[in-house]
Amino acid sequence: MLFVVLDSPDFPALTQHWNQPSMGQQMRPAKMLKLLESGRRIPVMDGSEQQDVHAALNDEEGKDRISSLPDCILHYILSFLPTKEAVATGILARRWKDLWTAVPILDFDDSKLYSSHVNYWYPAEITRFMNFVERVLLLRDVSNIERFRLSCRVCFSASRVHAWISAAIRHNVKELDLCFFVDEPFLLPHRVFNCGSLSILNVEMNSIIQLPNSISCPGLKILHLGLVTFPDDISTQRLFSSCPVLEELAILDCDWINMRHISISIPSLRKLIIDDLPTFDSRDYCWGCEIKIDAGSLIFFKYSGYLSNDIHLIEVSSSVKALLHIPMVQEVQNPLMYSRLIKLFLELKNISSLGISGCTIESLFFREKMPNDLPAFQKLTRLELSMQLGVHSGGALMKFLLHLPNLESLNISKGLDPAMYLTEDDWTPKSAAKSFMSSLKTVVLRCFHGNSTEVCLLGYFLKHASSLERMIVFCHKSPLDDSKEQEDMKNELQSHPRVSEYCMIMFF
Repeated sequence: MLFVVLDSPDFPALTQHWNQPSMGQQMRPAKMLKLLESGRRIPVMDGSEQQDVHAALNDEEGKDRISSLPDCILHYILSFLPTKEAVATGILARRWKDLWTAVPILDFDDSKLYSSHVNYWYPAEITRFMNFVERVLLLRDVSNIERFRLSCRVCFSASRVHAWISAAIRHNVKELDLCFFVDEPFLLPHRVFNCGSLSILNVEMNSIIQLPNSISCPGLKILHLGLVTFPDDISTQRLFSSCPVLEELAILDCDWINMRHISISIPSLRKLIIDDLPTFDSRDYCWGCEIKIDAGSLIFFKYSGYLSNDIHLIEVSSSVKALLHIPMVQEVQNPLMYSRLIKLFLELKNISSLGISGCTIESLFFREKMPNDLPAFQKLTRLELSMQLGVHSGGALMKFLLHLPNLESLNISKGLDPAMYLTEDDWTPKSAAKSFMSSLKTVVLRCFHGNSTEVCLLGYFLKHASSLERMIVFCHKSPLDDSKEQEDMKNELQSHPRVSEYCMIMFF
């Protein structure tokens, strides 16, 4: 028997087993109707269903119009509620009694049991939570589950957690979102990695992810792994090689310490995110794992980390948009780290769009001499500074721009550090080469405070960018800002000499 049979499975007992839900008991059909009328998209309906909806919504005032809607619409509305509250709607009326048993989305989270002020071990509350999950799955009808989310502490009962996941898989679940806090290694059901209906899998677990010998994920399109420790090269390679139609892969704060070489070779992969930020001192862990990425369909690549692992990109196309963040400049003073950084940029030389943090640019130019092997990004036309430009990033930015001869758009999306103080001479590159200025068409600066450093930077572009068409400035709005100073700086920019007669300056 999969589930533990408790008291009578009638509906009132079910709702009582989860903290006497007050919100669900007080809910009225009129309140549910607001969800429908709020503009949310609803599934496509045939003609008869559309007539039913029209009749229900145009009934005379004061009547229970929402209860006359088709089941599929009510199931859709209930899917936006937490599972606890969706279940509680069963007491509204006879019409609602069993609707919750076919809701396509189930969301169970035991974090609501705990308080930051007291010990989280509450046996009675834990029992209620486990009984509630078990009863919802036991009383569910035969319909498929679209999304199943489970977040809990496995140490309470690993066998029951296993049973809940297996139940979701038997209902042909499409999206499985698992977040576990474990005290010892926890083996996920083998069926998780051999589920034909699964298209989205999220696993967040602070332990080694134990993988079965046989893995087959024929329909998996999105895979997110968080906090897990990869077991070894062979089984991890088996996982990545068993997802033939995977389009999105995110590896977030995972531990590669057991790994030496891994290849992510997935022809269908379009989006790859690696957040590689270890909690230990990365300077003591500089050898890491060699990660080869071969994805011919890739269009988005994001890397955040200390380069403690060796990232190797194979034949990156110009259609790829890359986002890079190297958090600590001093980390790349290690020659091995610095060589990895330069190699990563060499492998991205053909991209057309780049988002980069200021400290990453500083990392490239922390030495006095400009790196001779940094490539010219001939195809890069769009550059976005994804974080606030720091006090020491201005000069590094101008040096980096010299490697972008065909840059058309520059977006400083988080503005400049207000503590930065630079003159126009400081912004001007020492090199006479200013080839990027001939192609630059758009400059965007956000969080404009109206200080002299910002005006010097924008004035530099007005003075030298011969093809500049638009300068878009978003003013920072805060009670602490001097609005008169901002207005004065706006006027100064509008009257600033500009080499491009077609350039427009727009303030927002």
